Amino acid sequence: MFSCFGLARKYQCVSLLLLILILGTFKVLPLAQDQGSSAPSKGQTEPPDAAGGPQSDIGPYAIPKKKDEPPAPPPTEKPKKIEGMPDYSIRVDIPLVEVPVMVTTKDGQFISSLKKENFRISEDGSPQNISNFTVSEAPITAVLLVEFAAGDYFFMNDILHASYSFVNTLKKDDWLAVISYDMKDYILADFTQNKQEAYGALNQLRIPGFTETNLFDALYDTLDRVERIEGHKYVILVTTGIDTFSKLNLDQITKKIKNTKDVTIFPISVGWAIREYFEARGGAAPHGMGIPVGQMDYLQADNEMNTFARLTGGRAYFPRFQAEFPEIFHQIGGDIRNQYSIAYHPTNPKLDGSYRKLKVDVVAPDGGPLKIKDQKGKDLKYVVIAREGYTAKHTVE
Repeated sequence: MFSCFGLARKYQCVSLLLLILILGTFKVLPLAQDQGSSAPSKGQTEPPDAAGGPQSDIGPYAIPKKKDEPPAPPPTEKPKKIEGMPDYSIRVDIPLVEVPVMVTTKDGQFISSLKKENFRISEDGSPQNISNFTVSEAPITAVLLVEFAAGDYFFMNDILHASYSFVNTLKKDDWLAVISYDMKDYILADFTQNKQEAYGALNQLRIPGFTETNLFDALYDTLDRVERIEGHKYVILVTTGIDTFSKLNLDQITKKIKNTKDVTIFPISVGWAIREYFEARGGAAPHGMGIPVGQMDYLQADNEMNTFARLTGGRAYFPRFQAEFPEIFHQIGGDIRNQYSIAYHPTNPKLDGSYRKLKVDVVAPDGGPLKIKDQKGKDLKYVVIAREGYTAKHTVE
């Protein structure tokens, strides 16, 4: 211990004591650090090998040893660009032809049990390989095209009865447009799923306007409108078949029908009872004042409607009594809702705008004639209905 006397002496003693304490602290800290680093704490494990992780719940983290990776492949050599040659790519458009086919009994009943192997299709006489095949029951998109002119006085009742009968067959998901025509065509209702709108459109057909019935012009305009709609469309044509004053002739409307894809026409002839009444008396049913129409004109009209149906894969109907209309439209509804859809890539890939004839046959799986029997085991006669051909796309070089 130190002995200190006087005030000045006391200050010297305190300063000397503080200096000794500071020097002692610097000597103790390195010693404590050396002891902490050399003596591991209790429970601490040694770091694991470089190839693995910790071996217990506590301890340092270790990064696994990175495995040897194979050398990267050499970069592929890009083709040398030739000076003056522009970059280009090749694209090939392979057309796909879709053909709706109906197979029914003579009574109009749809035969739904056929398979892909039962169909053969040829284009211009060359067999085609069917790539897509489906049997569908789908909503329809249709146009009801109705003849309504002042010259239809004797046919008016049949026309309206047939039109209302078709609307009665519509289902909730079906789309329908109603168009009437005399010298020109009138859109009474655009495409709608509301039956009441369709009935309201037909209710407008009360007072006819012009006497002329320009069937070819009205059908051309209708095909032109529906051609812009995707999917398959149907034209239900309620008409006498007489064309009186169209700007287009038969060849022009026939060409338009051939060039319009995904459209099927179902003509419904009206006025057969009236026609037969006048025929029995040596005349022809009148078709408007001042418009000479003979029996030959009606026969030609029937032939034209058969042609329109045949070209598009539909059927023409010639009912003699109004009582036949509900059954006819029920049959049409079954035909257009239940059908086979066949698609193929033509072996003739040319896009030259040419018309190509189609032929669809139904055969047995072994290639022989197909026999269909009813519930009693009797052979059933069947009818294959498909369009006669199509017009290939045309590319302008």
